[in-house]
Amino acid sequence: MKKTWAKSGKHEKHAKRTSALFLAPSFLGVMAFFILPFIVVIVYSLVDNPINMEFNGLGNFIRVINNGAFKKAIANTLKFSVIAVPLAVVLSLMLAIVLEWKIPFRSQFRTFFLSPMMVPVASIVLIWQVLFHYNGAVNEWLGAFGIDKIDWLKSSKAYIVVVVLFLWKNLGYNMILFMAALSNIPEDLIEVARLENANKWQIFYHIKLRYMSSTILFVTIMSLINSFKVFREIYLLTGDYPVDTIYMLQHYMNNMFAKLDYQNLSAAAVLMSLCMIVIIGIMFLVENYYGKDVEG
Repeated sequence: MKKTWAKSGKHEKHAKRTSALFLAPSFLGVMAFFILPFIVVIVYSLVDNPINMEFNGLGNFIRVINNGAFKKAIANTLKFSVIAVPLAVVLSLMLAIVLEWKIPFRSQFRTFFLSPMMVPVASIVLIWQVLFHYNGAVNEWLGAFGIDKIDWLKSSKAYIVVVVLFLWKNLGYNMILFMAALSNIPEDLIEVARLENANKWQIFYHIKLRYMSSTILFVTIMSLINSFKVFREIYLLTGDYPVDTIYMLQHYMNNMFAKLDYQNLSAAAVLMSLCMIVIIGIMFLVENYYGKDVEG
């Protein structure tokens, strides 16, 4: 017996060493490209500048929080996320439910909503410029109904353009995730609910929605992250300084980087990270509470 335990112990140690060797490249990559740069950002946020490296405490954070451009950027970013993320989740879930039915041209609908994922960002921006330019297709179409032209990209209406662009880009991916989640719901539970005279709404709310809670959490987190990354499309559409309504947090950070203001840039990045951690933590707590009976 002692020999058997000794052999099993050696085997476990060998397996752990082998696993560590395989994990080492990935661990080193994460350390080099994610953890260490973030530590550098935290250090920069606490010093007066990257050259003197004198400890500044919370001075950079206070200066950033009191900055008017930062306030505008954070307000616009939060407003965009509050509007666009729920729309992306709800509309993609509705599309997944509709496409779950045996409707005509179902595969064509799927292809249509997935096509934005295959189009490069530059091409997407070009399409949107053609559509929403002052002399673009949308204004020509509105003119046919006697409606005056709207300067979509240089007025408060630019916000609508960005929300529609965000939804057009992300609905297809979210829809596929929801369709996969719907197909994994146990059919026997739905059959039992029907035998108990449960209506479609009760089946959806008490069974389908609960079994999709983890997918809803994942889609919401991904949509939230993508909403913070919408700067790329806005920048290509309008440049460094767009109209006030679409001046996002990434614009502020990009402009700080262009000015080599690393301490304010780092402070803003740390504040954004803390905000994201809190929001995602709250979502995990809600999903854990809502879906715990399903997991059990």
